[in-house]
Order: sequence, then C-alpha cells, then structure tokens
Amino acid sequence: MNSGISQDFQMEITCPICMNYFIDPVTIDCGHSFCRPCFYFNWQDIPILTQCFECMKTTWQRNLKTNIHLKQMAFLARKVSLWLFLSSEEQMCGTHRETKKMFCEVDKSLLCLLCSSSQEHQYHRHHPIEWAAEEHREKLLKKMQSLWEKACENQRNLNVETTRISHWKDYVNLRLEAMRAEYQKTAAFHHEEEKHNLAMLKKKGKDIFHQLHLSKAKMAHRREILRGMYEELKEMCHKPDVELLQPLFRQKTHKARSESVLLHMPQPLNLELMDITLHHNEANSHIFRCGDLRSMCIGCDRQNAPHITATPTSFLAWGAQTFTSGKYYWEVHVGDSWNWAFGVCNKYWKGKNQNDNIYGEEGLFSLGCVKNDIQCSLFTTSPLTLQYIPRTTSRIGLFLDCEARTVSFVDDNQRSLIYTIPNCSFSPPLRPIFRCIHL
Repeated sequence: MNSGISQDFQMEITCPICMNYFIDPVTIDCGHSFCRPCFYFNWQDIPILTQCFECMKTTWQRNLKTNIHLKQMAFLARKVSLWLFLSSEEQMCGTHRETKKMFCEVDKSLLCLLCSSSQEHQYHRHHPIEWAAEEHREKLLKKMQSLWEKACENQRNLNVETTRISHWKDYVNLRLEAMRAEYQKTAAFHHEEEKHNLAMLKKKGKDIFHQLHLSKAKMAHRREILRGMYEELKEMCHKPDVELLQPLFRQKTHKARSESVLLHMPQPLNLELMDITLHHNEANSHIFRCGDLRSMCIGCDRQNAPHITATPTSFLAWGAQTFTSGKYYWEVHVGDSWNWAFGVCNKYWKGKNQNDNIYGEEGLFSLGCVKNDIQCSLFTTSPLTLQYIPRTTSRIGLFLDCEARTVSFVDDNQRSLIYTIPNCSFSPPLRPIFRCIHL
C-alpha cells in the first residue's frame, strides 16, 4: 500500500481476496467487488453457483461486467504509487538527474524525457510508463481470459468423463442383460455364439472403463497446469508498474508455453460398444411398416391415417392402430436426421403430453436422437439412458412384445440390436408414436 493515498481510499480500491489494487474489477449481485482473476481463480471447479467471499451470499455464475469506475480509480492509485517510487533519488536518471517517465518499447528500459529524445533512442517507440504498464496488464488479462475459457472447457469435459465413469459399469451390465434376453429367444445352437458375444462385450466394456480413467487423469492434470498458468499471470498483473515492465522476456516465454498447452486440450472419449447381431426369427410377429418420414405416415397401417399435431418447428404423430397383446414390428426411415423420438406410448401419456415434451418418461417407451455440437447421440426413455453405440443407419425398427413387456429397437440395415427396454410398465392400449423437432 502507499502512504501517499489515504487508508480509507485504499480500502475502497483494494480487492478483499488478493489485498492488492483492483485489476479488471467486477461487482456481483450482492454489491461486493473483486478482481475478476481472483474471483475466477477461487471459483472451485467452475460451479454454476458460488458464494461471495465477503458476505457469503450465493451468486449465480454469469457474464460479469467490468466495473469501469473502480478500474479507473485503481489505475489512478497505481499511478500515484508509480510517481512516488520514481521520484526517489535512487530512481533518478544517472545522466540527467531527471525523473524517468518514459518506457522504451525497443530495449525495454525506463528513460527520462531527455534520454528518450537522444540520438540513441530518437527512433524508438516510447510511451509514458503508466500507460505502457497498463497496456501490458491488459494483454495479460486477455491471455488469462483465454486460459479461463479453456479451463471451463476442460472442466466440462472432466465432468463428462467423471459422470460416464460412475455410470459405465451399470450401462455395460444393462447391455449384457439385453443381450442375454435376446438370446433366450433363439434356438439352443446359438449358445456358443452367446458366450462369445458376452465375453467380447465384457472385454470391450472393461477396456473402455480403463480408457475413461486415463482420460479423466489427463484432464485432471491439464486442470492443474491451466490453474498454475492462470495464477502465474494473475501474480504478474498485480506487480507494480515498474516490475511489470521489466521481465517482458519471461512473458514471451510464458506465451509460447500457454499456446502449446492450449493446442492440446484432451477431449471426452467417443464411447461405442459392439453391435449385437440378431439371429432370432420374427416371422410370427404381426408386421406392418410405415413409409418415409417425409410422408408423415408414421407407425400406422397404410389404410389408416395417423393422428398428427404440428407447429412450425415440430410435429407429433401417432398411429391409429392400438395394441393390447401380441408381438408387433414396424420401421421408420430416419435418414441422417436428428432431434427425433420413436416408440410407443399409452393412453395416459397421449392425453397428458399431446403438446408437451416428448421426453417425459411416464407412459412413453422410445428411442431418441439428439445432436450435441457436431455429434448425434441416441438415448432411450423409461428410464432415460444414453446409448453408447455406433451411429445407426437410415432405417430403425421397433419390436413390441406385449406379453414379455419389452420394447426393442434395432438397426434394420445392420440387423443389430440397439437396445431392449425390459420390464416396461405397460398400461394398454399402446400406440406407435413419432416426433421430430426442427431446431
């Protein structure tokens, strides 16, 4: 702190976290202010909510705005501190006994006005010291913002891998149960094939589980690197102006290191389990097929028109035919589309959700496809489960077994099982349903 500035004023422009003059101050909901880098750095694991470090009130994470008034006052305080420092006898120019006021951008030195206009420096770029220091501080803040964005991206990816690890074993076990259920419908001569596929699925699941742990470890390590680089830049920003301007060569080294780190950000694994080829015959099933999605003939007999509700951004259709018992199979052609759901629903769901969200679970047994950034993911409802399988081809089939209380989805082109929803809580009559959302 500076004796040339009143103590009360110093407290008003001091960050309560780092106890230095504010750099890029932000004011949160409760009215308290902090340096943006200090506030971010103490935001553990980038949660949605955090607490004020002064009054402990909860605040939402948001796009915090710089408090321009506080920033200007902190700049003036640093300027006063700088001039007090430069006015000391030991900081005077040894040649002209003048106060050093200028910074030379070429040789990174502090000069008095006479030195800056000398023959040695007359063609160099010069700026007032306080201006040059603030400019370099702003450059550091931009680097920190880039690091923070990467840290948030890395933390989101880490959260994804952590969640996948916690659910992966359960998911693999569900896939194993689905495979066993499918093979129970086949003849006994498929027993060896069943053993082979079960063993392959277990091995693949174990391998992916190991890869998930390695991926999580890499992301955790990258988090520590990013936090270390962020803290290093934060400490640079808090240095007095003269100190900030001196080690510019170290800042260049740091820049090269940060660019190298940011180029190699670990990404979440693309998880895919093996396809399960179906051999059992569905010849005894009552089969009816639908046409292309573009014809709106979804899950219904050709003679019966489906019920359709539509908005400019979506449409919902269900078949006129209902099912109370027996086995049925039908298909839809989805092409390369996404943001759709396909399955069966009961009367309760139909009456409750005609204009509501398709992804509600009660009374709906469906396969859905959503696009996240550039990747499409499949999921099933009742319960909601993400399906880690290769991207399906253009035609998807649904096999409904009312007696076994199962709904199975198959990739018709590959003749492979996508997933079987076991122990469905059917309450007939059931209807085919399809919804497509145009985003």
